[in-house]
Amino acid sequence: MSGFVEKPEPLQVPGLVHLHTGKVRDLYRNEAGDLVMVATDRISAYDWVLPSPIPDKGKVLTQLSLWWFDQLKDLIPNHVLSCADEDLPEGAPADWAGRTLVCKSLDMVPVEAVARGYLTGSGLVEYNASRTVCGLALPEGLEDGSELPAPIFTPATKAEVGEHDENVSYEEVARQVGAETATQLRQATLAVYSRARDIARERGIILADTKFEFGFDKDGTLILADEVLTPDSSRFWPADQWQPGRAQPSYDKQFVRDWLTSEASGWDRKSETPPPALPDEVVTATRAKYIEAFELLTGTPWTL
Repeated sequence: MSGFVEKPEPLQVPGLVHLHTGKVRDLYRNEAGDLVMVATDRISAYDWVLPSPIPDKGKVLTQLSLWWFDQLKDLIPNHVLSCADEDLPEGAPADWAGRTLVCKSLDMVPVEAVARGYLTGSGLVEYNASRTVCGLALPEGLEDGSELPAPIFTPATKAEVGEHDENVSYEEVARQVGAETATQLRQATLAVYSRARDIARERGIILADTKFEFGFDKDGTLILADEVLTPDSSRFWPADQWQPGRAQPSYDKQFVRDWLTSEASGWDRKSETPPPALPDEVVTATRAKYIEAFELLTGTPWTL
């Protein structure tokens, strides 16, 4: 059992129809048929959405995604129609400013498009068992944090809130969505990852892996959607501290994970008991890590 510690009631905003409450985002449809995506300050860990928000987290995710969309616009179109605060729906709460996007409605591909340039996480688990990741053979001698000979496409099935995404082979993706779409997904994923990896590297950050979501517009064009290249969807490591053979320090919610699994939290991850609220110092440190990632990547100070 997992999911929300306490699932929030969706806000009722005139002219908007609530569609979905995710781990972080609330999704609405406006009267024009476009999607309105609101990134909240919710944070999840170990398949639980925690009771403690991280102030400004949703704004950081939104603004960093917008910055990346701009860096990638010559590679692939994205779903953003509007992000100006003056275009907020009438009656929307003031807190939606800086965290709300109006987006194209797409026919979403039901696959998490994952790119890996380094070995860690679930990929490391599979590699240790079979010397493969998503069925792709890798050389001997790799360890936690090793750079791969070349980036690889390692897709996963999308899971509901509280469930695990499941790594699948490229062949399984082709079976589910068709060979042509699978080829497009792989090509787009690796192209975007490679561009982002190089940009991050220039700023002293290793982009170890990341996941993308894609959809098709009404003209059949593949579109990059959802958030992109944020600490929630990517593993960012400080390049000057990279050391294969151990877990790497990262720009993400590691403070949250570490505290939840410590004796201080008193929480048994294996139980069905929801995790407790986070202490103020963990919330503060996590917020600082998200903002640090934004500032290092974009080269601009956080001002929102």
